[in-house]
Amino acid sequence: MEPIASMAPAATPAPPAPLSGAEAMFFEDFYNGLHEGLVTLVNLSVVLLEFIGVGVIVVAALQGIYNYVRRDPLTRLKLAKGMAMGLEFKLGSEILRTVVVRQFSEIAIVGAIIVLRAALTFLIHWEIKTEEAQMEQELEQKQALIQGGEETADRQQE
Repeated sequence: MEPIASMAPAATPAPPAPLSGAEAMFFEDFYNGLHEGLVTLVNLSVVLLEFIGVGVIVVAALQGIYNYVRRDPLTRLKLAKGMAMGLEFKLGSEILRTVVVRQFSEIAIVGAIIVLRAALTFLIHWEIKTEEAQMEQELEQKQALIQGGEETADRQQE
């Protein structure tokens, strides 16, 4: 027979030895360095996306002015598409900004900005869809008039 001691459950492993002061300082410095690197990367990305968004909106506005002066019928559609693209970049920057916020008040402000920009983007996309449908309807009417005129001309020649 086996001794009773061998039937006892295995002992739980001993907890790891506490870190020495130097090891704890190393991990704390490593963590702080990673955190600072993340914050710096996110802040640079936010500024870059904001800059790109503003640039896209300014270029779209300048093109809109140019197209308006030329009396381009697609001016509103082109301007709306440019504004929507610029707002998408700015919305991306706000989403990135949520990574580094620490206080609830900051989260509330960023959340409100995201909601407002998302609502603007939704409205602009709705306007684009409406404008495209209107342009398509006008094109169909013009094609119907042209075909009707051709049929009338054919009847007159007969």
